Amino acid sequence: MVKILLCCSAGMSTSMVVQRMEKAAVQLSLDARIEAVGMEEFRDKIADYDCCLLGPQIKYKLTDFQQRAAEFNKPVTVINTMDYGMLNGEKILKSALSLIDSHKGA
Repeated sequence: MVKILLCCSAGMSTSMVVQRMEKAAVQLSLDARIEAVGMEEFRDKIADYDCCLLGPQIKYKLTDFQQRAAEFNKPVTVINTMDYGMLNGEKILKSALSLIDSHKGA
């Protein structure tokens, strides 16, 4: 099972993205757990996930989140703004899978 954490300022706007990603995972026959949380929950949750995707509205926090996630050897990146705005769950899911794969190979 792949576990993906999405994080935004309050965890609300990413919930729609999570729904689209879950739908894409079903279509790809991928066993996935995808959760959206607010920034304040990140530290408590990241250890249980394979990666974290940040909503574009908090991309200014990327370095801080990467440093925190490094404690658990977890990759963090920002969701592409266009994909986020278009709620392109499949593309965001594939981006997360690629991030996880490249991190494992590093």
